[in-house]
Amino acid sequence: MQVVILCGGQGTRLREETEFRPKPMVPVGGRPILWHIMKFYATHGHKDFILCLGYKGEMIKDYFRNYQWNTSDVTLRLGRQPKTTYHTSHDEEDWTVTLLDTGQTTQTGGRLKRALPYVRENTFLLTYGDGLTDSNVNDSVAFHQRHGKIVTLTAVRPPGRFGELALKGTAVVGFQEKPRHQFSYINGGFFVLNKQVGDYIAGDDMPFELDPLVRLAAEGQVEAFQHDRFWQCMDTYRETQLLNELWTSGRAPWKIW
Repeated sequence: MQVVILCGGQGTRLREETEFRPKPMVPVGGRPILWHIMKFYATHGHKDFILCLGYKGEMIKDYFRNYQWNTSDVTLRLGRQPKTTYHTSHDEEDWTVTLLDTGQTTQTGGRLKRALPYVRENTFLLTYGDGLTDSNVNDSVAFHQRHGKIVTLTAVRPPGRFGELALKGTAVVGFQEKPRHQFSYINGGFFVLNKQVGDYIAGDDMPFELDPLVRLAAEGQVEAFQHDRFWQCMDTYRETQLLNELWTSGRAPWKIW
């Protein structure tokens, strides 16, 4: 199943890092957080990626264009008939990565809509380039297939600074800007979607999280796959430090490979 990853935002709340690189390229344990997200999906068997680029997107293009070079031992034969020999293999050799320029100022909904022509099947996966979890992707896909709605989002229980979801069973019926208590569910940003979602996105200026999701929920087309274990976004420098500490200590819950 294809995985669309939104990689184009400016990451203004993490300006210490994003002044110099796009947020998905901020390192966790010496690798971009984007690599961790892609490894997570690939371990579940989903290795066909569409990256929606924007702010400093050329850095993400360079990373993947030079991936073999930067991750391998190399022998170079110089001269008029140069030759490059790579001595190291890696687990990412069967990945497919589409690098899609979706504009510098395009909102998340607009980036998603621009990616849809590259999505081959009706059902696909979507996430952001700045969050990690240990949720079971394939369980969420099976849940999506059972209920038959347009949207499945992974509902998580983080600290109480986020807006919360109003649930009726597993149906998402509304969105609250301010959480009532710290145990409320929020949208964790890991989606299973049908391509009909594009009908709810007007254009580049449309954030996916606002009118499209609100309308879909009002029409009964959003279901929540509830996940009560690890989830962490990377919005601040403190959260970047937390993710790095989890990785270096060997306690990274998202490392399932």
